[in-house]
Amino acid sequence: MTNTTPSKYYAWGLVALLWVVAFLNYFDRIMITSMRDPIVSEFGLTDAQFGLLTSVFLWSYGLLSPFGGFLADKYSRKKVIIFSVSIWSAVTLWTGFTSSFEEMLASRFFMGLSEACYIPAALALITDYHRGKTRSLATGLHMSGLYAGLAFGGLGGYIAEFYGWRSGFQVFGVFGILYSIFLLYYLKDVEKTVDGEAEDGEADLSPRLSLWGSMKNLFKAKSFLVLLFYFSVLGMANWLVYGWLPTFLKEHFHLDPGKAGFSATGYIQIGSFVGVILGGILADRWFAKNKKSRIYMIVIGFSVGAPFLFLMSSTTVFAVAILAMFVFGIARGINDANLMPVLRQIADNRYIATGYGFLNFISTIVGGIMVYVGGALKDAKVDLAVVYQVSALLMLIATLSLLAIKIKKNA
Repeated sequence: MTNTTPSKYYAWGLVALLWVVAFLNYFDRIMITSMRDPIVSEFGLTDAQFGLLTSVFLWSYGLLSPFGGFLADKYSRKKVIIFSVSIWSAVTLWTGFTSSFEEMLASRFFMGLSEACYIPAALALITDYHRGKTRSLATGLHMSGLYAGLAFGGLGGYIAEFYGWRSGFQVFGVFGILYSIFLLYYLKDVEKTVDGEAEDGEADLSPRLSLWGSMKNLFKAKSFLVLLFYFSVLGMANWLVYGWLPTFLKEHFHLDPGKAGFSATGYIQIGSFVGVILGGILADRWFAKNKKSRIYMIVIGFSVGAPFLFLMSSTTVFAVAILAMFVFGIARGINDANLMPVLRQIADNRYIATGYGFLNFISTIVGGIMVYVGGALKDAKVDLAVVYQVSALLMLIATLSLLAIKIKKNA
């Protein structure tokens, strides 16, 4: 079903509907990191093996992301979203019944494949409905669902402690399956044309799209390559945080698993909520005067946030670490509100979901490698603080590279 005259009420309602999906997208994937101790104990895993559970998820997620984005560009955002939600929820349910490390590894692989299709399709659909002055805020509000999923995913330690680690996967797997049925009736695709003309004057050639043609178009733009480099470093830093911060906090500040898991996600997500609203509103308002406002907002955010990531890994005072996590979260929120709108300004609108899929591809492949490397370095007695310090420096360099991006004349 398509919608040729999108109303502002449905456009914002869409953000609300997909916020729940975004929550599940990250909650289901990240819950495992704060359940480390009972899973390691039950299956007798090393740190490297436990890290591999997240790495395999990221590698499969990254490999399929461009294809998921391409299907959303060529066919239907709605169908890709519903397919993704239903399958990853079924896999989440399966995870709660796994009986061996190998079976859990397989479930994480298939979760990555199924979740890969969601974000490119969802952000493309939201920015189809939201243009100009509401695009960054709408994108940011949707991304805040991811933060909520990350924050509550940190409660996995408490779930495991009181109900057993399997129960969380079982309950939220069933909920996701039911919610995908609800989405089947309420999601609507929007035509790629507005008032008879394609957005930014580009023809609607979706039926003739090819993956190779999409790749050629995207990769010939130097600005897209800059964005790809930036996002790969961001993915490395983010997934080192997602995968190993609960362990880092537990060991360095002598926290119990529940408090460490919640602290590792909660403070960053609170900052991200602030950043995503602030970054979305400011970028949308600034956009009326400067078309590069969204790029500048990201640069400003991580020029401050990256040094605070370094501070978090260096301090011995937990209160200072909390402040540092909060500020880093603000920077990440500003980024998430503006990254897809920036992509819209540098890439052909016919390939937007595919383009975001390639960003996810490089980010998660690099991130997956670094999660595994983090575990291997930990086994080799290398302090995680050093890993975070190096990540912060690389993040600052990558952020400044965004200043080289050139936007389209009609963006």
